[in-house]
Amino acid sequence: MDAAGTDRDRVTDWLEAYEQVWRTPGTAALAEIFTEDARYSQGPYEEPVHGLPAIGAMWEKTRDGAEEPFTMTTGIVAVDGDTAVARVEVRYAEPQPHEYRDLWVMRFADDGRCREFEEWPYAPGDRAGMSE
Repeated sequence: MDAAGTDRDRVTDWLEAYEQVWRTPGTAALAEIFTEDARYSQGPYEEPVHGLPAIGAMWEKTRDGAEEPFTMTTGIVAVDGDTAVARVEVRYAEPQPHEYRDLWVMRFADDGRCREFEEWPYAPGDRAGMSE
């Protein structure tokens, strides 16, 4: 991605890189996909973490490790200027199978790395925001 903006191919490449970085031990590779001062929010009302060290600490706390078995599928919903939205489905295997459907809102820097990331995760049975 460059000053000309974001396109679907570049967003697809970034989504693939995100999955690869999640599967990589440690957090050094985060610098390949996020800017040094990136903001990362785990939900629409969650306070974002700021900067690569904070994102790395959050990742290590959230995942069971780089070797955790999962499958991830993505589909781009929209791309407009430096902003993209993708639908993401993640299915984790053993020891406790579970899955999520997410919407990811990403804002990219001119160099193609993400500078703002917000996810909207839902698991089966979640009724967040729904009236009873």
